[in-house]
Amino acid sequence: MRTKGTAAELEARRRLAVALLSDGKTNVEVRATLGVSESSVKRWKRAVREGGLEALAARPHPGPTPRLDARQKARLVKLLLAGPLAAGYLTNLWTCSRVKAMILRHFGVTYHDCHVWRLLRQLKWTPQKPRRRALERSESAIDRWHTRDWPRIKKEHRAAS
Repeated sequence: MRTKGTAAELEARRRLAVALLSDGKTNVEVRATLGVSESSVKRWKRAVREGGLEALAARPHPGPTPRLDARQKARLVKLLLAGPLAAGYLTNLWTCSRVKAMILRHFGVTYHDCHVWRLLRQLKWTPQKPRRRALERSESAIDRWHTRDWPRIKKEHRAAS
């Protein structure tokens, strides 16, 4: 299990251990001071002996290579911004399976639905649900109700109380 702390903090601790050792401290004293195992102190001591102080430097852990590079991700964002209707869907709602199909169609890369969700989060896209509105909705009738009818109903209710 990896020790807690950033790569820079862990490197600083390794360098401190070597500095303490060069000041004449024993492995046991360094272990007690830093709260690490004696085997770690021995490993750091051997690393410096064989590779110098550069051997204590933090090394990047890149992980797997992404399936889509930065240029493809930027193109994906443009495709998403164009909307699902432009992509040929009947409703204006992106789903993970729709995005997955679009990625396969445009980039030839397959993703699982759950990983599409992670990719969208990485691109700063958040899940949103469109408001449900009636097709027959009339904005002018709603405004009239808010400005004329509702104040009248409210006034009549107060008078009746």
